[in-house]
Amino acid sequence: MMLQQILTEKIQKAVQDIFDVTLEKVEFQATRREFEGDITVVIFPLLKLVKSNPVELGNKIGDYLVQNVTEVARFNVVSGFLNIVISDAYYLNFFNSIKNIDNYGFVTPKEDAKATMVEFASPNTNKPLHLGHVRNILLGYSVAEIIKASGKKVYKTQIINDRGIHICKSMLAWQKFGNGETPETSGLKGDKLVGKYYVEFDKAYKSEISALMAQGKSEEEAKKQAPMILEAQQMLLDWEAGKPEVVGLWKTMNQWVYDGFAVTYNDLGVGFDSYYYESNTYLLGKEVVSFGLEKGIFEKDPDGSVWIDLTEDGLDRKIVLRSDGTAVYMTQDIGTAIQRVKDNPDVGGMVYTVGNEQDYHFKVLFLILKKLGFEWAESLYHLSYGMVELPSGKMKSREGTVVDADDLIEEMVVTAREISEELGKLEGYSEEEKAKLYKTIGMGALKYYMLKVDPKKGMMFNPEESVDFAGNTGPFIQYTYARIQSILRKTDFDLNTDAAVEIHEKEKELLKLMEEFPVVIQDAAKHHSPALIANYLYDLVREYNSFYQAVSILGEEDLAKKVFRVQLSKKVGEVIKSAFGLLGIDVPERM
Repeated sequence: MMLQQILTEKIQKAVQDIFDVTLEKVEFQATRREFEGDITVVIFPLLKLVKSNPVELGNKIGDYLVQNVTEVARFNVVSGFLNIVISDAYYLNFFNSIKNIDNYGFVTPKEDAKATMVEFASPNTNKPLHLGHVRNILLGYSVAEIIKASGKKVYKTQIINDRGIHICKSMLAWQKFGNGETPETSGLKGDKLVGKYYVEFDKAYKSEISALMAQGKSEEEAKKQAPMILEAQQMLLDWEAGKPEVVGLWKTMNQWVYDGFAVTYNDLGVGFDSYYYESNTYLLGKEVVSFGLEKGIFEKDPDGSVWIDLTEDGLDRKIVLRSDGTAVYMTQDIGTAIQRVKDNPDVGGMVYTVGNEQDYHFKVLFLILKKLGFEWAESLYHLSYGMVELPSGKMKSREGTVVDADDLIEEMVVTAREISEELGKLEGYSEEEKAKLYKTIGMGALKYYMLKVDPKKGMMFNPEESVDFAGNTGPFIQYTYARIQSILRKTDFDLNTDAAVEIHEKEKELLKLMEEFPVVIQDAAKHHSPALIANYLYDLVREYNSFYQAVSILGEEDLAKKVFRVQLSKKVGEVIKSAFGLLGIDVPERM
């Protein structure tokens, strides 16, 4: 049982026994540095129940706790705050109970547990992944891992936008200008090659618009009449009609893109349990519309279009089927959500990792699914996130507008190499070991910097700052982990004993933080926020480094103390590795 749970029960009993009143809630806070204590009880709320002054109340409760609670060693009262000192025995018992637990803080899902499906990435197949995708992918993957660690089954999925006019633009440009070029003949990743032809289409289209405007057409007319756009529109009609050569080219070029994406996903260290494709899902949801009409949830207009009126819910009237019978994005999303539960009947909720420009869309989607009566619709969450930008002048992409994900990954590894070489601590490493370490540091820097910011906030990503070996960065935490592994390599004595020592103040601070880890995982899962894990980890590592500076570890002469300090270091290292795993970050054994 957690310390706060133990104290809550005992304080409620104290108030009942001493004052004969029921205290519903006990308010705790961290003890301020200038006072002695490990945890503080706020007395002021009790004044509503008991007519007394706060100091007298605090002293009576404190006396009761010292006499009746073995965990409480002593106390002091400062105005309305009861500062409680917890016994060393409590912390030693806690540590001895967790030190041999693998994946301490993680909860194993029950066999019959409901699953959560987390959707992330979800790119278009007409261009490579970019900086915005990177934030999306890292957030979605991390939130999936955190939810899993909190005790739920998790499925990772994505929906790929593999149909529509934007796909046809790349196909048409490749037909016209590609001369049969392939990823193999060009040496380009497939997504880069298709993206190149998307840009080529745009250049040719703009050139045609200019030519038509020079002939006296208005810009609007020119945009509609340019041969490139007319051909792309015809290609889309041919694709929808199933014309074999168009469908064949579509399959070939999409596969190039998927192969290219797979390399980027692998570099980012993420994977998926299932994939959904808009080319398969765009018709889903149409049958739900007739069901919704029967139930009176949807309404048909005179022109045959179908709508849902959400004005009473503070939203607006939303179309779900056009007058010509074609579905809109909303219809497709309704159908895809239902299909996912059909495919995975144990799914009890879903998380959609999509930028904050789609906030309104998801409010509408979730409300419609609730009105349709799906039980799992009560557990839908939009993991909405802000834009990510780079300082001006940093990492201009090849097109000069969007920062390419592969370029960003490469830049991170290069930056990690430059900074590591400046620090000059890699004597004895082979070139292969160095390359692996630079990748670990570079990707750790990228992921941590992205994930330490609350998802809802926009952020500025600075590659150089992220690889700093000091401060709130991935490499700073990785370095501490490597330092702990160095201590363990030098340890030549038995660690399989239970600690029974007098605890140093710095050790107690570390143990207090370690006790919080299971709660932090649950909070991060509840709030869908990897930032809570990242910033907990930074606090833990800072506290460990303070401990490392304050006490001797391997140089300690008292064997029992030395064993305990190495055991404590080992457990801190394990928590770092576990927590970093939740962020998708690797740890190096040496740095």
